[in-house]
Amino acid sequence: MKNASVAKWMLVVIITILGGFGYWWFMIYKAPIKERFKQESIERGDVLQTASANGTLNPVVLVNVGTQVSGTVKELKVDFNDHVKKGEVMATLDPSLFNAQIAQSSANVANAQSSVALARANKNRSHELFEKEYISRQDYEHTLQTLESAEASLALAKAQMQRDLTNKNYSIIKSPVSGVVVDRQIDVGQTVAASFQTPTLFKIAQDLRKMQIDANFAEADIGQIKVGQDVTFNVDAFSNRTFKGVVKQIRLNATITSNVVTYDIVVSVDNPQQILFPGMTAYVTVIENRRTNVLLVSNAALRYDPVPNKKIGKKQNGLADATKRHVYILENAQPKKINISVGITDGKYTEVTDGALKAGDKVIVGENKDDSAKDNKNKSSLRLF
Repeated sequence: MKNASVAKWMLVVIITILGGFGYWWFMIYKAPIKERFKQESIERGDVLQTASANGTLNPVVLVNVGTQVSGTVKELKVDFNDHVKKGEVMATLDPSLFNAQIAQSSANVANAQSSVALARANKNRSHELFEKEYISRQDYEHTLQTLESAEASLALAKAQMQRDLTNKNYSIIKSPVSGVVVDRQIDVGQTVAASFQTPTLFKIAQDLRKMQIDANFAEADIGQIKVGQDVTFNVDAFSNRTFKGVVKQIRLNATITSNVVTYDIVVSVDNPQQILFPGMTAYVTVIENRRTNVLLVSNAALRYDPVPNKKIGKKQNGLADATKRHVYILENAQPKKINISVGITDGKYTEVTDGALKAGDKVIVGENKDDSAKDNKNKSSLRLF
């Protein structure tokens, strides 16, 4: 009786072991191959090829207002954000020194005028005496030279006086354009010196309803950017709002920083509400190409290949053709290679321009790594048993 119980118990153990082994063998080697591959359907949709960079919002015309003369700021007429018109007085310098120079020049002019009058009188008298042969020609020509010298001195004095009057006019700082004062760099009582270079007193944005973005794009993107392309951008001040612009200019002057070459792209922006301010950081996206209602394949499917380290594209004239790619589909439970031609990409999906694929077809985008891990674990468990 005891032996029968032991035999029955051993039979149950053997059946359990065989059942577990059978289940393991079925799951690993007889499970459908479809579960080992990740697939994604080919769909129709829109795709945008873009390039992104950061830039700074600036007024289209920003005028630096300076002074050509030195002096002490006596009065300020405008401040930050004030609207000014062309010719409007913005500030004045202390005119005391300029008035003194004008007075001195005026005295020099008067003195020169009296010298001219005396020289002219002497010339007239000498002329009468010369005609009567009372004086020599040399004496007469000397009086002519004295008159010409006095007239030249008068012209010089008048020129100096005109210069002093002009300097006084320069002490009155006027706006050269109509616009908005975006920066003021002087205060009342401050001395400005214009000895070597013109100091900047104000900065005027001519029209903040029209602005531009100066963005630096890498040389890898510059080949696809063209004047007139649409641009979208965001600013931190309005994080949930997208603004639009147009590529206005591609500047040829390259900037090299740490061996990285970038080019300045100027984007024209309308700012009718004047909510965009100068100096804001803009996150710019240039729309290089756009396709609508085209077949789209996942970039993961283009990267997948059962045989790794294969070169992408077929060579034409010794060069790889980046438009010739391939993907894999499942046919008779086995991966099958399908050659396709591709167009633009947005980094996630790529346009299919030619090939045997159609909407709804499924392509392999990867393998299920979890199944492989399960295989290794089960095989390891079997060896231990």
